[in-house]
Amino acid sequence: MEYIYSAMLLHKAGKKLSASSITKVLEAAGVTPDEGRIKALVATLKDIDIDEAIKAVPVAAAPAATPATEEAPKTKAKEEKPKKEEEEKPEEVAGLGALFG
Repeated sequence: MEYIYSAMLLHKAGKKLSASSITKVLEAAGVTPDEGRIKALVATLKDIDIDEAIKAVPVAAAPAATPATEEAPKTKAKEEKPKKEEEEKPEEVAGLGALFG
């Protein structure tokens, strides 16, 4: 996956996709580059319009699901919070008493 990411990064930066540029990006990220994989990637992407490929990826469904999943835990956490505070107060007081003897 890091090979694809390096190609996307270079594309976004407006740089030429070449074996040497992908190698530099991978090395900068701490990845040991595999020359065979890099050559295959460059050859594959040679005839592909990356902007069109990105537009073809369906991403509309993911953001719609995110707010619903985030909202449910917030509501649940607010309901449980007062109960936890009430339960923890005696333990906190006992802990402070032990500190001062």
